[in-house]
Amino acid sequence: MIRILAWLVLAISLSACGASVPVQATDAAVQAARYSPGPPTAVTLFTVISNSTNSGAHSGLLINGSERVLFDPAGTWYHPRLPERNDVHFGITDKVVAFYIDYHARLTFRVLQQTVPVSPEVADLLIARAKAYGAVPKAQCSKSITAILSGVPGFEAIPRSWFPLKLSDAFGALPGVTSRLITDSDDDSNHGVLLVQANGDPFVE
Repeated sequence: MIRILAWLVLAISLSACGASVPVQATDAAVQAARYSPGPPTAVTLFTVISNSTNSGAHSGLLINGSERVLFDPAGTWYHPRLPERNDVHFGITDKVVAFYIDYHARLTFRVLQQTVPVSPEVADLLIARAKAYGAVPKAQCSKSITAILSGVPGFEAIPRSWFPLKLSDAFGALPGVTSRLITDSDDDSNHGVLLVQANGDPFVE
């Protein structure tokens, strides 16, 4: 029973909105890591959903504008070679996105990926708002994302909310959204196995 409870705590701590503390990578590190895959400019919402309760566990926001950043508010995901400033992660290549998804998708959680195209101006406005938001307190992942989206052209229908599924439902109703559901049968002890080599390319351990 103790072992079962220990795994349960581990699963919750790795996927739910965790505590966050201020993190400030250097200007040089951020500049060196900046990455843009180019157009189309878009915003992607990731929602981590419990397979046992079907409740929302975490929300993350990927923004592709003049650069691509990942806003992972109060999240537990990170990589030591990717600079971070207060929940905004830089150097987000396609393989890093795969790393992020793999970290969250496992036997006990699935990931809903929803993407909507936006103008370059809107994408860069959202990047600026994410950078300015600051470190997000525990359990406020969806609250912070809805605050960043609030009032931005194209996102007026997004309500302020503390709940990942409510945010996901509203995001999914936006015009032009495409969705993908990612599942993984990996055990909780074997998730997130993507690492990054010295040249920055992830590989499977």
